[in-house]
Amino acid sequence: MFSDNQIFGAPLAGITDKPFRRIIRMFSPNAPLYTEMISCHSLVGAHKNCLRNFDRYDDEGNIGAQIFGADAKLMGDAARILQDSGAAWIDINMGCPVPKVATRSGAGANLMRDHKLAEKIMRAVVGAVQIPVSIKTRLGWDDAHRDWDELMHIASDCGIKFAALHGRTRAQLYMGAAQLPQITDDIKIPVIGNGDIKTSDDVSRVLELGYCGAMIGRGMLGRPWIIGQIMGQCDVPDNIGVVVLRHLAYMLEYYGEKNAIPMFRKHAAWYSAGIPNSGDFRIKVNQISDTKQLVAEICKFWGCEVNI
Repeated sequence: MFSDNQIFGAPLAGITDKPFRRIIRMFSPNAPLYTEMISCHSLVGAHKNCLRNFDRYDDEGNIGAQIFGADAKLMGDAARILQDSGAAWIDINMGCPVPKVATRSGAGANLMRDHKLAEKIMRAVVGAVQIPVSIKTRLGWDDAHRDWDELMHIASDCGIKFAALHGRTRAQLYMGAAQLPQITDDIKIPVIGNGDIKTSDDVSRVLELGYCGAMIGRGMLGRPWIIGQIMGQCDVPDNIGVVVLRHLAYMLEYYGEKNAIPMFRKHAAWYSAGIPNSGDFRIKVNQISDTKQLVAEICKFWGCEVNI
């Protein structure tokens, strides 16, 4: 059996928002979870068009707030804001591969090829807060530059408490199978393995490679109970529709109807994947902009009663 601090819920842009984390907490009360990645510029500037800039984490338990950016001072300032907002730890994104972050902003995965900037940012963030600081990174920029272990040594020297390693390079994006390397004794900080982890066997395989824990990312899509299920704390719900309705209710509360319903469509698709007639269900859902209509379709598809 795995312990509460061994299976992490990964940060997923556009997915692991506060409503989704609330759903995960129904099944995994103590598992360490991450926020979506938060721009240090947006957070410090208190941009009002981004709700996550104003989240509080006091009531969310073991939550790590992930920040990204290429300005060391702003990253430190952002870390302090998140500490004051109740985050359990701060995570520095060093692995996001999308061009908007990794090339145009010089943040995310770009820090894997600029170790001097990465060190400057890590020292600034560690020095700015009293809570633990972690990093999340990849194997390297590309196959010719798989220098993740060098970054781990720098992180250890900077006072980083642990790291998460995704088993792909930036060049791979999310293509091909993730391949995590063996963790050797010269790596002085605990490392969490990430990439294509969906079952208890996957977690066991990662731990056998010397990792202290495993991180589930896309495996949570449409299955927010997966962490609790792997840990033996819950089973798949008898009626998934009840979970879907609860998730929708949380999104309506957080975003309001106008924004929540379009955003919820992807979740409806993931929840319904593999179920007979799910294609027709998704077509209908993608044309709905009214809460009552959406609730009716969810109840019809899963055979459940309205609970919102």
